[in-house]
Amino acid sequence: MSPAGEVALLGGAFPAPGLRTPNGAVGILLSGLPLPLASFPAATITNRQFRQFDLTTWDRYFLPPTLCPLSDVEPIEVRDAIEDDNRSAIFPAPVATMDGTPFYLSVKGVGSGVDPFSLRRLDGAYAAELTDDPDVRARLTSVKGDRPGGMITGELWLRGSPYGGQGLPHATTALNVSERADLTSLAGFRIAPVVKIALLPAEVEARIKGLHWYRKFGGRLVQELRLVPSNVRVYFHARTNVGQEVARVFDLFRIDSAEKAHRFEVNFVRSAIPLLTLFARTLSFERERGRYRGLDFQDVWLDKDAVVAPDGTIYFVDLEGVEEVAVEPTDVREKLEDQVYRSLYEFMFAYAQIEAERSRRYGAAGSRKRQFEAIVLEALRDDPFVRPIHEGGRLLLRIGNRSLEESLSLDFPLVDA
Repeated sequence: MSPAGEVALLGGAFPAPGLRTPNGAVGILLSGLPLPLASFPAATITNRQFRQFDLTTWDRYFLPPTLCPLSDVEPIEVRDAIEDDNRSAIFPAPVATMDGTPFYLSVKGVGSGVDPFSLRRLDGAYAAELTDDPDVRARLTSVKGDRPGGMITGELWLRGSPYGGQGLPHATTALNVSERADLTSLAGFRIAPVVKIALLPAEVEARIKGLHWYRKFGGRLVQELRLVPSNVRVYFHARTNVGQEVARVFDLFRIDSAEKAHRFEVNFVRSAIPLLTLFARTLSFERERGRYRGLDFQDVWLDKDAVVAPDGTIYFVDLEGVEEVAVEPTDVREKLEDQVYRSLYEFMFAYAQIEAERSRRYGAAGSRKRQFEAIVLEALRDDPFVRPIHEGGRLLLRIGNRSLEESLSLDFPLVDA
């Protein structure tokens, strides 16, 4: 069944706390620091693949308690969320199921709690020091006491985004990638799709933009409403991640048998290889200019910008840096190789942690290299673009491409004798 084979989405309202999705599938208990979020009405841009669902109650933007004074209206409601990455939050009840996998609503651009230029806490009192507007200063200091949450600021950050928030250029890139995919799959490269872009109201945006240290972001302030299978990252930007706390990941995902551990490992590798070969999978020929085009990664990385589902599948979640690039025909093979190398170490490091935990719990399955080879062979059995080849005692990945150009294929050595 394709990744978009079965979809159940809850559109009538945000769910009450619980672990069951609209079709009854059981989710997981997400962990993280609590963060209450107030929701306000918002104009939104909806992913065309989700317009068939009634998602009018998702036409919202969200503020933590630190930022609520900047709104002139009362919130629709306040719901409990938990932190998800540096500037995001996730609601702990599943809201959707896609092919049996529960997905949760994550909101990107709800504020950061750390000063980007020091280790000082970034809260309302500190943010009030950054503005020249007495009204904004009074609003931020109007509520006394310790209020959870960080700040969205107007400080220009990473060109397309403000610090703590999200800008429309980056969000649009993420939406375009989401619409190009088959819901969660782009030629086998799995994504956490952006469902909506919520635009912050002009008056709130103007107040936030006055909060800056040096340079002011000039674009629209928005938030991404996206569907994610967990908040477990591969290595960085999560309290629970594969690289540092793999035993906790096994417990959280209920990997309590040798069979489940094996499936988790196979799925991890099966989804990692498309991430290493995304350019090949999206390769097309631009006849007007005689160049090849495909998707590549800009300022996003496997270790911090992807999450892991309970079955081991990697979903790339921060899509703002996944963009199409053009290369000359003579440079295609170099681009293929560079893209593999870009994330290869992060993939291998995470795999090594998973295999070590599997071996610790359920026993070793032979030598390190032979076990890895066996997993790769099983994981790539049905991959239409990458074929494992044994040659001279080595395991090679024969990387084909979407254009079916044999002259552009690449043999990449994965395991040496």
